[in-house]
Amino acid sequence: MISKKIIIILILYTSVSFSQYNGNSFMIGINGVYTTSAKIYLYPYSSDAVLRNTSFPLSDIINPGLFFRYRLTDDLIIGFNTEYMKKTSYGKNLTVFSNDETVTINVKDGFIMVPFELSLYYLLPFSTEDFKFLMGGGGAYYYGKQIRNFGNAGISSSETHIAYGIQVSVSMDYLITNHISIRGAMKFRDPQFTVKNVYNRKVVDYNGSVLNVLQSSFTSKVNVDGVTFILGAAYSF
Repeated sequence: MISKKIIIILILYTSVSFSQYNGNSFMIGINGVYTTSAKIYLYPYSSDAVLRNTSFPLSDIINPGLFFRYRLTDDLIIGFNTEYMKKTSYGKNLTVFSNDETVTINVKDGFIMVPFELSLYYLLPFSTEDFKFLMGGGGAYYYGKQIRNFGNAGISSSETHIAYGIQVSVSMDYLITNHISIRGAMKFRDPQFTVKNVYNRKVVDYNGSVLNVLQSSFTSKVNVDGVTFILGAAYSF
């Protein structure tokens, strides 16, 4: 008799849990991602503290993303997220030799970063059938490289130190139908990676002038330190 009651309770509990997820365990979707700011440290290994902390700011970074989720239990969801982040801007970040003197010129500086993030989410108890509130966090692997273009010259990355980190997020999903939902999220993370770059030429044609690059290679550090906001759409099955 007791075992029958336990089975009935489990059946009722399972049916309620599945009604919260509309019977779906998998979710795939796309994201539009906005990150408030990032920095490129131009002289990260300088012995001078002022130079070492000199950075080139970048802001308003918008990029696409993809994500996948799987419901492990009634309250726990595992998720994988990736993005393609690219941002450039112009700044006087390079000193070169021109006409027997050194001058600082305007260059197009920026970076590319691709994060791979694995997260565990907890379904908050005040979620409803239409609104799902999640809090989560996990580990991340970040691949990136620097961009620098000026005149007819550019750079290539000869050595990149892969970055690892953690990230936390809060999000809300609104279920439009049993299978389609839209979502908003806010994420906190602080990825940074160091990259050694090599110029593809030492003599550069820059706005009609001939410039000589003082160094054939240089090292920078990229730090994406801003808050991340996400809007996305998903399909559950």
